[in-house]
Amino acid sequence: MELFGYWRTSATYRVRVALALKGLEAAERNVDIDKGENLGPDFLRLNPMGAIPALGVAGVAQPLTQSLAILEYLEETTPEPPLLPRDPLGRARVRSLALMLAADTHPLVVPRVRKYLTEKEGFDPARWKAWQVQWFTTGLLAFEQRLAADGEAGRFSHGDQVTLADICLASIPAVMQVFGVPVPDEAPTVKRIVAACNELPAFANADPYRQAGAPAKPA
Repeated sequence: MELFGYWRTSATYRVRVALALKGLEAAERNVDIDKGENLGPDFLRLNPMGAIPALGVAGVAQPLTQSLAILEYLEETTPEPPLLPRDPLGRARVRSLALMLAADTHPLVVPRVRKYLTEKEGFDPARWKAWQVQWFTTGLLAFEQRLAADGEAGRFSHGDQVTLADICLASIPAVMQVFGVPVPDEAPTVKRIVAACNELPAFANADPYRQAGAPAKPA
């Protein structure tokens, strides 16, 4: 397999973690989104949306795109260890939690949104930072409230086993650190679960600052 990714993207982080948890390997190919390589003709032939990541699979002409679709593919083709519960309600809950972050939070802070707001709406760096803080915080606080409401969390978001929900959760603070946005103190359960995730090598090794092409991690 070949993973088209970039050091700091939360979506690429999710795929790195899932591959590691499943004991799979993929050669990572850097697509520099800061230089616009994802919008060049070569990459657009692989993914017309120009979005990172994409996962090339042997024998398949077009790579898989969208991080959650890739995670579901890995789950179905390499079912152990499972990243979804066995029961239908549990699976629906985990998918719902994952989508709160991957679909409702992350898309608001991606480079194409920044590009539009800075070039078309006159956002300066301070306004863009305030935008990031607003939507990162909104997503994590909603996640915190969801965990508190249904009481299904244990060491991780759904009991004591890592699921897709935890991969998506940890991917948000992993990128927030790059932009200097703190996890809100009003989300203690989120902080606790992310810390538990980061104790596992699959998460620790996916840290953006540990990837090829990353700058030195700020002190």
